[in-house]
Amino acid sequence: MSIIVTGAAGFIGSNLVQALNQRSETEIIAVDDLTDGDKFCNLADCDIADYLDKDDFLERFRLGQFGNVRAVLHQGACSSTVEADGRFMMDNNYRFSRELLAVAQQQQIPLLYASSAAVYGAGQDFREQRDCERPLNVYGYSKFLFDQHVRRQLPGARSQIVGLRYFNVYGPHEQHKGQMASVALHCFNQYQVNGKVMLFGSYGDYPSGGHLRDFVSVDDVIKVNLFFLDRPHLSGLYNVGSGRAQTFNDVALAVINRLRAQQEQPPLSLAMALLEGVLEYGDFPDHLRGKYQCHTCADLERLRAQGFDAATLTVEQGVSRYCDWLLGGFRPPLAVERKAGVA
Repeated sequence: MSIIVTGAAGFIGSNLVQALNQRSETEIIAVDDLTDGDKFCNLADCDIADYLDKDDFLERFRLGQFGNVRAVLHQGACSSTVEADGRFMMDNNYRFSRELLAVAQQQQIPLLYASSAAVYGAGQDFREQRDCERPLNVYGYSKFLFDQHVRRQLPGARSQIVGLRYFNVYGPHEQHKGQMASVALHCFNQYQVNGKVMLFGSYGDYPSGGHLRDFVSVDDVIKVNLFFLDRPHLSGLYNVGSGRAQTFNDVALAVINRLRAQQEQPPLSLAMALLEGVLEYGDFPDHLRGKYQCHTCADLERLRAQGFDAATLTVEQGVSRYCDWLLGGFRPPLAVERKAGVA
């Protein structure tokens, strides 16, 4: 049986393919858009059965040309929260996903797809409920609208449908994302080039570097995907985060101190990092005012209630591991073995 991964050459998609390979899964059909050809690097160390361009995939899937498909892991999307072309965003994230879901349901194939914490907007209550969802940008709206479609389909679903609302994900294979890469990668690159890190200044009721996000390691995101892949009887919408809110200052210090440790230098406190000039703040960007989530924190109650009980990495743990990977160090394999007795 094959597994289809859309967005397979992207950040989370390529990590999923790698994790499936660790479970000896190689019958993987990778789907992506390699207009940005450099993304192939994310798949260079992976084993797949075939690659298809996004524009060729859907019709072939509709015609049943991929044989016996175990599941579709739909990670493909435009993930830019500052994309202004609403028609492109809705076609790519909403319409394509609707058509993919329709084919999967017709063929009774499980669909696990990437949603986003962007659906919650500026709210302070991050539960998978309609009254908590107020997206601030068209990216968030595209994810929100598909989630609403899924909610309408779930009562009569013929096979598993799982929407995973990713919070702020960081980790290996995001180098192609440019401006939309994680804060951790931006901090790493800045410190390597300039010997210091620059964060946003104060905005709203939050001090400089004090905006709070649920930063979640891609390793934890992959574990959740595999948890549901192994449990096709479970459906629904679920938050995927660390379950804790930490500041941008925490991320910057985790990067700075990991890189200092590599140079056998002692760690710095926030006060000392500011005093020594290795952490600075710039003006908050005008184009983000009114469209920025100042605080996010995943409510994991629904996910935990389904039996996912793995601990999640803190910023200090996860960012340190990520820095080691960026420096060319060893990245330990995920604990992705299938649990005994799970279908």
